[in-house]
Amino acid sequence: MAHIEFTDNYQDLSTDTGFQFKFFCKSCGNGYMSSWQANKAGIAGDVVRAAGNIFGGIFGRASSGSYEIQKAVGGPEHDRALEAAVAEIKPLFLQCKRCGTWVCRDICWNAERALCKSCAPILQRELAARQAAITVEQAEEKLRQQDLTAGVNLTAEATVLCPACGKETSPGKFCSECGAPLKPKTECPTCGAKVGPGAKFCPECGGKLA
Repeated sequence: MAHIEFTDNYQDLSTDTGFQFKFFCKSCGNGYMSSWQANKAGIAGDVVRAAGNIFGGIFGRASSGSYEIQKAVGGPEHDRALEAAVAEIKPLFLQCKRCGTWVCRDICWNAERALCKSCAPILQRELAARQAAITVEQAEEKLRQQDLTAGVNLTAEATVLCPACGKETSPGKFCSECGAPLKPKTECPTCGAKVGPGAKFCPECGGKLA
């Protein structure tokens, strides 16, 4: 049997009844699924019966994992199915001779340079991307030069949270929801000494703070 390519960029979707494979482009990640191939070796009868049944046997035990399934569907029949799947999907892929990566022909291949787009970016795509990015940058710069604050009172205090009830309230001296003062006093009304936030009595004169 000839050597089989695509051995590190495919997902084996084979089951006890047949074979199917999904091949991935290593650049964009797009997947291409091969056609379903029925398992002609007839392993389902012997293997599954020996295991119990498809639900209680090797295919029904999570602990068995892919290794048990691979044992059931592996072998020459599986290799022939994989070889056929590679032959079916390979026309959709090209291998870059510079980096060795298998990439999809439609999106990730630069036909003019005969290299993948990572090694030889497609000029028009790159220009389009740069043009779009620069357009956004220029629009942002022009936007910064515009006065967008017309009608906005920049000196008025912003909406605050009331320290007493925790609700949003309009700027002012007292909360519009509970009436509590929004700005706690920092001076004793009796002696004028500085007091900390939340203090109930003046530490200097003992006077009660409102």
